[in-house]
Amino acid sequence: MKPERKPEDYAEPFCQFLTENPTVFHTVAAMADQLKNAGYEKLSERQEWKLKTGGKYYVERNGSSLIAFLVGEDYKPGNGAAIIAGHVDAVTVKVKPVSKVPTKAGYLQLGVAPYAGGLNSTWWDRDLGIGGRVIVQSEGKITTKLVTLNRGIARIPTLAPHFGAAANGPFNTETQMVPIIGLDDEPESDAMVDAFAEAPRTTSSCFADTQPPRLVKAVTGELGIKDPSTILDWDLELFDTQPAALGGLDKDLLFAPRIDDKICSWAAVQALLASHSSGSGIIRIAALFDNEEIGSLLRQGARGNFLPATLSRAVEALAPDAAQADLSARTAANSFLLSADVTHAANPNFLGAYLAGHAPRLNVGPAIARDPNGHMTSDGPSCALLSACVAKRGLPPLQVFQIRNDSRSGGTVGPMLSSAIGCRAIDAGIVQLSMHSIRATTGAKDPGLGVKVFEAFYGEFEKVDGEVVD
Repeated sequence: MKPERKPEDYAEPFCQFLTENPTVFHTVAAMADQLKNAGYEKLSERQEWKLKTGGKYYVERNGSSLIAFLVGEDYKPGNGAAIIAGHVDAVTVKVKPVSKVPTKAGYLQLGVAPYAGGLNSTWWDRDLGIGGRVIVQSEGKITTKLVTLNRGIARIPTLAPHFGAAANGPFNTETQMVPIIGLDDEPESDAMVDAFAEAPRTTSSCFADTQPPRLVKAVTGELGIKDPSTILDWDLELFDTQPAALGGLDKDLLFAPRIDDKICSWAAVQALLASHSSGSGIIRIAALFDNEEIGSLLRQGARGNFLPATLSRAVEALAPDAAQADLSARTAANSFLLSADVTHAANPNFLGAYLAGHAPRLNVGPAIARDPNGHMTSDGPSCALLSACVAKRGLPPLQVFQIRNDSRSGGTVGPMLSSAIGCRAIDAGIVQLSMHSIRATTGAKDPGLGVKVFEAFYGEFEKVDGEVVD
C-alpha cells in the first residue's frame, strides 16, 4: 500500500504540468492522456455511448474543454452526481487571423489581440513563447497538431521613463503593444505602411501567406511540416516562458504563470483519478471549460450545453429503459456542484482592500467564495455540506472570501452551470495572489490542499448528503 501523499508532494508535479502545457489545447491534451493512462475510455459526442456501472470515461469538446466521469458500481437510475467544475483558459494574447504586419523601424512584429485582459502591464518586457494548435490537411485528411515554441520569441517593449508623458500611458492596445519578434534588414517605407493601413490584405492563395514567413518556418520546422500550404489555419497565442517554480526562503511559495484556473482544474482531475467506483452509488464528474474568462458563451464554455448534455447522455445510457423526464429531474435534484475557481489570497500590502475576516491565507487551504448578488453560488446549506465533507476527512476548516461592498466581484462557472442543471452548488477554490497577472503566486501546499479537499468532496458527499433532511 502506497503511503498517503502530503499536500507539499503535489507542488513539483503541478509546476511541471504548468510549464509543459502553456495553452488550453496542451492542457486538455495532457489531462486526456493522464485519464487514458488511468483506464478512462474516450467517448465521442458524435457517436452512441455504451456505458456501464463502474466505468470510467471522458469526452472532449473543441480540444479545449473536457469532462471526465466515474460511475459508481452501485449506481442506480436517479442517483445524483458529485461534480467539480473549473476552467482551463487563462488571460492571454492571441495571434490575429492575419498576423503579418508592416515592418517599422527595422523591427519584425506580430499582429495580436488581447484575450480577457491580456496585453496588460504585466505582459510588457517578458520573454514570450508562441504555442497552440495547427490545422493541417494532408493525404485527404484534416488533423490537428499541437505546437510549442518555448523560448523567448516575442516581446512587448516598454517606453523608457526618460520620454516623460509618453511613457506614462494610457496605452493603445492596437498600436503601442505590438510584440516584436525579430529584425528586418529591409524596413518598409512610411508610404508602404500607410498603404497597408488603407488597404489591408484579406485574401491570399493559402493561409501561410497571411502570416510572417519566419513564424511559418518556425512552426513548420517544429512540427516537421514540409509544405506550408497544407496549413489550413491555426489558433496560436503568446505565453510566459519562465517555468513555474517554488519560491521563498523555505520554498513555501509557488510562482507560476496560468495559475487561474488551471490549479483547481488540475486538482480536480487528480482527485477524480484517486477515486474508486466500489461502494459508490453516484457519478463523480470533473468538468473543465474553456472561455470562462470571456463570459463562457461559446459552445465549449460553461454556458453551452456541454455539461448538461453529458450528464443527460450518461444517465440515459446507464438507464435506457427508464422514464427520462423524471430521471433527469431526480438526478439534478440529487446532484451537487462544486464550482472550483481561484479565490483572492490576502495581499499584505493592500489589506485595506479586503473585508475584515474574509482575507484567506496561503498554505491553509481552499476558501469558500460568497457573494450576495449571485456572482457566486454559495449559500448556507451548500457551505454546511462541503464543510461536513472536509471535516469527515480531518482536514482544516475551509476559509471564506467575500468582496467589500465598494469593490467589484468577479464571476465563476458556478451560477450558469447550477442554474442550467438545477442542482445545488457552492463556489470554493484555491487561493492565489496577483490574479490576472501574467505571473501569479500561491502556496507550495495549496495545489495539494486543493486535491485533498476535492477528494473529500468526491469521497464523502454521498454519505453527507444522506444525512440531509429535505
